Amino acid sequence: MSKTLPPKPRRLKGGDGALSAAAIASGVRSGEASAEEIVRGRLDAIRKDDPTIKAFLAVFEDGALEAARAVDRKRREGGKLGRLAGVPVALKDNLLVTGTISTCGSRILENYRSPYDATVVGLLKSEDAVIIGKTNLDEFAMGSSTENSSFFPTQNPWAPGHVPGGSSGGSAAAVAAGFAPVSLGSDTGGSIRQPAALCGIVGLKPTYGLVSRYGLVAFASSLDQIGPFSRTVEDSALLLDVIAAKDPRDSTSKAAPRNGGYAEGIETGVKGLRIGLPRQYFEAQGSDPEVVSSVRESIRALEAAGAVVAEASLPHTDYAVSTYYLIAPAEASSNLARFDGVRYGLSEKNAPDLGALYEESRGVGFGAEVKRRIMLGTYALSAGYHDAYYEKANRVRTLIRRDFEEAFKSFDLLAAPTSPVPAFKMGERMKDPLSMYLADILTIPANLAGIPGISVPSGLTSKGLPVGLQLLAPAFAEKTLLRAAFALESMRPFPRLGSRD
Repeated sequence: MSKTLPPKPRRLKGGDGALSAAAIASGVRSGEASAEEIVRGRLDAIRKDDPTIKAFLAVFEDGALEAARAVDRKRREGGKLGRLAGVPVALKDNLLVTGTISTCGSRILENYRSPYDATVVGLLKSEDAVIIGKTNLDEFAMGSSTENSSFFPTQNPWAPGHVPGGSSGGSAAAVAAGFAPVSLGSDTGGSIRQPAALCGIVGLKPTYGLVSRYGLVAFASSLDQIGPFSRTVEDSALLLDVIAAKDPRDSTSKAAPRNGGYAEGIETGVKGLRIGLPRQYFEAQGSDPEVVSSVRESIRALEAAGAVVAEASLPHTDYAVSTYYLIAPAEASSNLARFDGVRYGLSEKNAPDLGALYEESRGVGFGAEVKRRIMLGTYALSAGYHDAYYEKANRVRTLIRRDFEEAFKSFDLLAAPTSPVPAFKMGERMKDPLSMYLADILTIPANLAGIPGISVPSGLTSKGLPVGLQLLAPAFAEKTLLRAAFALESMRPFPRLGSRD
């Protein structure tokens, strides 16, 4: 009688751009997948399609392959592999990686080479992730479309000719296009959640202080936060597990809650969760009816699954954009003063004196939007106007934070559209800064309050453009946020762009 041999493990295809980070890491650890094969597949996809999408400013082909081989060698030698074994990760180019050019999408830093790793980069490497490249962004993360990059705009993979959102548009496009299963971006006023919505993927902004900002080039220090992009909620939870850690090098860093384990219990559903619908978010200026309709349909699905849904109110929402555009530029004016042509990057060395060196280096090195925000911020901080503008904005910020505190006395989560509109056409808003600023009208309040938020795909418009639903939670309630996002993802499966074999 012949023995029945166990089936050989199924080999994961390196060219399958639909593979999740969780599947890749599991496959590499078990030997079903080779890290090198996975990374080669993503590099092939980038080589083939990124000349059109333009998600990347730099691709670390040699370094990524070397890191992948090291992961495979570690497995063969019996070493314990990390939680992100062999997972290709793309990084927004305002995150520092030792020995690589870090431009922040700006000419003033186009030759700046980082001497150290950002804390999140070190944490990724410690879990055997493979850094595959640096992605495009609006210059110094100032923008909502990735058209403000000093190098080139990034296309939306769903609809070339449309923006991917911003400022982390390159990171969002890289995941949506299947170039990497996950990426990191930064969110100062919606720069993770808004591009995630426009590109049909998941984007998570953690609680302010949960993820170290050490090694993130600062835009607005009281607002900036690093977070993941992914195709699945589970992958966002996996990345958050890795990057949420107390860091003594960041004075705003807070210890992760002891219950950690963001993927644990993610599948327990939404029964009994109280979800509020902020009236002001559904009536936002310029809202597309198809966006609102899609989000309401997703909310009905959550309600059918047992969530308790009712209207909520955040009465100071209308002041959020004007408050943000005083606080953020003021902090940017201070943070960007260091780029003076002396210590970092571009320097107009033929200037006749020091004052001219500063003026000419910054004049050539900074783009129009960065200059606009520096001037706004410098004015708001100037003598005679500091109290009238900056201090008043901070008082309104307190009112916005109290709105959320009051709402969360009645609700576990808040739900609303992420962006009032789907991806708009390139160039459509570039000549009207105010209309561009209003693209973040629904995401800015969470940054002002320091609370976590996630954007999850909700559906497609009649023109085939993605719509995102935003969930907001009290500080450090990421587990509840992810649990509800996972439930929605399970009930309303979202079409993905085809895998790129």
